Amino acid sequence: MIEAIAKRKSIRSFQERKVEPEKVESLLRAAMRAPSAMNGQPWEFIVVDEPELIRKLKSFSPFATPLKSAPLAIVVLEREQLRRKIVGLDKMSKHDLGACTQNILLQAVEEGLGAVWMGVLEDDRMQQRLRSILNYPKKVSAFSVIAIGYPAEGVDMSVQDRFEPERIHYNGY
Repeated sequence: MIEAIAKRKSIRSFQERKVEPEKVESLLRAAMRAPSAMNGQPWEFIVVDEPELIRKLKSFSPFATPLKSAPLAIVVLEREQLRRKIVGLDKMSKHDLGACTQNILLQAVEEGLGAVWMGVLEDDRMQQRLRSILNYPKKVSAFSVIAIGYPAEGVDMSVQDRFEPERIHYNGY
């Protein structure tokens, strides 16, 4: 696993090659293995592999340009009806969805794919843009859009060591 973590990087340019269905399923299985508060599993997914629909998704954010060449996108949704009414747990689903999204990114590395995570703001404009393209109900909201595919030729896949010991504190700051 440490190898996948070390190799993972944001890939923003992809080959035209389609991602095989068994790899898509593998990504989704990894996503659903993420930890979640009280095992609430607040996620649902929209898999987008129709080229025209992926191109439309680009309009949800000015930072969504990786969708221009991606053959696959996975939209991670939060099932809002699962937001816990128990004190404090209503805020935990964002952590759960972050872990879920990270699992997809790590599994992409394992599958020989590249991916990039694009966060979705909770503001109504972003949600409305995505909702109008993907037609998901108001009971769910988008958390992230992940562009996925085989990295384009010439994309730098070298591993960068980001370890910074000066950021580590033991037993207090």
